[in-house]
Amino acid sequence: MRKTNNKNRIGEENYNTNGTLMKIIEYNGWKDVVVEFQDDYKYQTHVIYTNFKNGQVKNLYDKEIFGIGFIGKGIYNHQKDKKAYNVWRSMLQRCYDPYYINQFPTYKDCIVIEEWHNFQNFAKWFYDNYYEISNEKMCLDKDILYKGNKIYSPNTCCFVPNKINMLFVTNKNKRGNLPVGVSQKCKAGGYQCTCSTINGNIIYLSTFKNIRSAWLMYKMNKELIIQSVADEYKDLIPKKLYLAMYNYKVEISD
Repeated sequence: MRKTNNKNRIGEENYNTNGTLMKIIEYNGWKDVVVEFQDDYKYQTHVIYTNFKNGQVKNLYDKEIFGIGFIGKGIYNHQKDKKAYNVWRSMLQRCYDPYYINQFPTYKDCIVIEEWHNFQNFAKWFYDNYYEISNEKMCLDKDILYKGNKIYSPNTCCFVPNKINMLFVTNKNKRGNLPVGVSQKCKAGGYQCTCSTINGNIIYLSTFKNIRSAWLMYKMNKELIIQSVADEYKDLIPKKLYLAMYNYKVEISD
């Protein structure tokens, strides 16, 4: 840290506890010091000199959330806007927390668009797009509008009721090598196909001698169920979500 005259500390530098360089740009006595962080954002804040000396100065642009997310300067407060903050934090966790990804490997290679690393940007989108349905849990989804998508962004994400979200769960990492909806029937031989409904119930469809026939039966029924649910929720969900559900195609690689 560069030492300066006590009567004029302007230009004095130090690092905060996150390792970000900060500089005094205005000194009005030890109780009122204006600090500017020397990063791309140049965030300025008023602090007492003791906190500057100790590095106890918060930079709203330090990437404190899973090494990628920051609060940013703006109208949204992570303590007051808790719902938006919790959704944002959970999204970052799914993409950048190695412990979470190890537990849920389907999120491997998923990323959040750089614009949303800043909580202020995500919170604005959240309040522009969030809606609720009575007695339903709402989920942030990235791959119903664009199947197979791995990028969280304003263009690819939407909020969906959890019941709809669960319709698209394939359990790919748990079901083995068989296509979704197909299981081997050991005693009678052949392959059995089943399909889950919006309430989580499993419907037995039929048993076939070969995998493809069983999967085609699953495909037909699953698409009909998704379309039926889309019609049920048509007046409650965004039009783009309704259309994505109605046009959704089940693939054998799902």
